Amino acid sequence: MVSMTIAKDIQRVAVIGTGFMGHGIAQAFAMKGYAVNLLSRNQESLDKAVREIKWSLGKFAKKGAISYKEAEVTLSRIITTISYEEAVCDVDLALECVSEKMNLKREVFSKIDELSPIHTIIATNTSTLSVTEMGKVTKRPEKTVGMHWFIPPQMTNLIEVIKGNDTSNETLNAIMEVSKKLGKTPILCKKDARGFIVSRILVAMFNEAFWTYYHKEATIEEIDASVKYCGGFPMGWFELVDFVGVDVEYDVSKILHEAHGERYQPRLELTEPMVKANKLGRKTRIGFYDWNNGRPEISIELKGNYDVERSWAVAANEAAWMILEEVAEPDSIDLGMKLGTGWPSGPCEYADKRGLDSMLGMLKEAYSKYKIELYNPCPLLKEYVQKGWTGRNSGKGFQKYN
Repeated sequence: MVSMTIAKDIQRVAVIGTGFMGHGIAQAFAMKGYAVNLLSRNQESLDKAVREIKWSLGKFAKKGAISYKEAEVTLSRIITTISYEEAVCDVDLALECVSEKMNLKREVFSKIDELSPIHTIIATNTSTLSVTEMGKVTKRPEKTVGMHWFIPPQMTNLIEVIKGNDTSNETLNAIMEVSKKLGKTPILCKKDARGFIVSRILVAMFNEAFWTYYHKEATIEEIDASVKYCGGFPMGWFELVDFVGVDVEYDVSKILHEAHGERYQPRLELTEPMVKANKLGRKTRIGFYDWNNGRPEISIELKGNYDVERSWAVAANEAAWMILEEVAEPDSIDLGMKLGTGWPSGPCEYADKRGLDSMLGMLKEAYSKYKIELYNPCPLLKEYVQKGWTGRNSGKGFQKYN
């Protein structure tokens, strides 16, 4: 009989990987009282991770969010090791945070499976890759799950919980509850669909911006100024690509194109030369913008030359595809975009407010003009409008209204 792990049983956690996400996740667990084993391939990266955690805890203490004593106790809960066996031999949850390479993640899952107790849940922090495929290399696929955090993990509130094809409800519930115990808000991705929720909509936005620039409808700065100052988004689309990493967007866009077809046709001729030239955005200090003096200044004077409503229409269309495919519910989609990316509204609630008929009209116009699948309206969106479910004013759209 397989031992069942529930949230209250999870007390000791292994985090595999010490990059920006890994050490931040280890800190997040430790701050909430969990004992953490932090694993890396070498001592140098572990030492660097500990320095980063100390620095972050110091910032929390300086701001009064925790006491200096609590910072010390938090750090004492984290044990570092370069041994897989030491890292996972006594844990209830093992979370991998290694690079977005399927072969590497499968290798990590296999090692955890071999060395950890039978009750241990194995989770992945992937933003796009298949949870199911990782789980298949283990003897416990029902205890494998996606647990996708956001940047920076010790501060952001959102976690995407992803159900692989074999993930049990007990495993899902345990990770949902642990996420809440961490003070996070979990949203459920009901199917193992590439890009899950947040990344899928963001890449659609990036593609919309790239196509707009490609068609010379607006400059990079004009698009971003309109997105920020007319749309109320925290960053312009090109600015956000720089912030995330041009190389990251490049890799993810190819994964989503392969998974979802021509709707995710990327403009690789725009990003591929930048990747080859190591112009990766913020982390190399040059991308679509110059980051040498910090965050780029985008002039408010350039706003208005790009219609942000088309961004909303593309986002609402992709949300409709997720609902049609039973990947996620409207509430989860909206919450994900607000908490995960700082959007002023979720795409479903925004479309309901503006009118689904208006969103559909913009998509039809763009599709008629450019014949790009990105703009081809989802059948669900067309069905809702045909039924008169145009949003808040009609009493029903993505949501029901009194």
